[in-house]
Amino acid sequence: MGRLLIIFIILLLVDLYAYKGITSFTATLNDKWSRIIKFSYWILNLIVLFQLMNIFSRFRTYTVEYPEAFRFWSGVFFVLLFTKLSFIVFHLFDDIVWVIRRIVSFFTTNDKTFGGKSISRTTFITQVGLGVSALIFGAYSYGVLKGRYAYKIFKEKIKFSNLPSGFNGLKIVQISDLHLGSFLKDFEEVSKGITMINDLKPDVILFTGDMVNVHSDEAEPWIEIFSKLKAKYGKYSVFGNHDYCDYGNYPQEERVKSINRLKEIHQEMSFQLLEDEHTFLEINNQEIAIIGMHNWGKGFHEIGNLENALQGLDDSYFKILLSHDPTLWEEKVKGKKNIDITFSGHTHGMQMGVEIPSLNIKWSPIKLRYKRWAGLYKFAQNYIYINRGYGFLGFPGRLGISPEITLITLVSK
Repeated sequence: MGRLLIIFIILLLVDLYAYKGITSFTATLNDKWSRIIKFSYWILNLIVLFQLMNIFSRFRTYTVEYPEAFRFWSGVFFVLLFTKLSFIVFHLFDDIVWVIRRIVSFFTTNDKTFGGKSISRTTFITQVGLGVSALIFGAYSYGVLKGRYAYKIFKEKIKFSNLPSGFNGLKIVQISDLHLGSFLKDFEEVSKGITMINDLKPDVILFTGDMVNVHSDEAEPWIEIFSKLKAKYGKYSVFGNHDYCDYGNYPQEERVKSINRLKEIHQEMSFQLLEDEHTFLEINNQEIAIIGMHNWGKGFHEIGNLENALQGLDDSYFKILLSHDPTLWEEKVKGKKNIDITFSGHTHGMQMGVEIPSLNIKWSPIKLRYKRWAGLYKFAQNYIYINRGYGFLGFPGRLGISPEITLITLVSK
């Protein structure tokens, strides 16, 4: 409750500061509209704020028993929060300018003219802030309503000198971070992505963890749909940090039950779940190794054991590693292990950011946490591909970072 109170106070301060900026705008309106806007602002924000506190004080109840309400209110909260934060940036800028001018005793009393009409600096900046905030509101609303299912195929061709000739042109499709509990009953929307994957006619499908948010029950309605994924040479998978039933305050007995059931679900979806072990993929009497680990992530679970997964595996094999969290590659693979390519997920690209490949622009706030967070990277002879995620968690949408289907083609040099 202490943490919830701190969060409540911080969010309330955000609301108060945004309101301060709004009052400068409503000062130019008649009294009736000024009162309506101010009243509506507080009614809406206080309802959302108290509902959010109610949800987090009974988090397990809402996520398990009322997932529709959880997704709705979290969506409303995030859209409003990002809108207010964008407005606050402009209002804060104006306040900083005012403070600096006060400090240096430089007062500006003359109005500035824009487009031939007299308008004060404060009013102008506030109106610009409101305009930008309206765009942000629209963008995040789109991300919640449409962006979360706007699946995008990312393609890469990677050349390897040690890839057996029989695997030249091998098409690998990777998906990650399904978070099936977030989809609710959006079967039609999710199925469109399944069709896109099958249309790629993959040779192998790799799933790199986080099938659920909290509990195996979330995956039950999706078994049939994800069983429709087809791959010529098989489907392989690993667990992610959310698959161990750690986030719902469940007793140990229930956690074990959920984990065991989720392992069965992987099998029912025709995935070969790899648990700190490796297997071999054979084509034309040639083999490569596919290695899969339990989750190991710096700051998260450190369950997986890479040495166990590699035990007995000859160094001469071409190796593909499935590891949910990319920090395993950072800490234990790059420059240290003879592993050709690692497939990871986990970051989601924070589900928001900017990617414009033609301008070489690629940024997300998640970059502050992960040096490598989406796409293909290389260090010495070690490659890693980090999938942006198929599903969503927390913020129930996607803005600028599309839900991803990855197609990697392996090529022999």
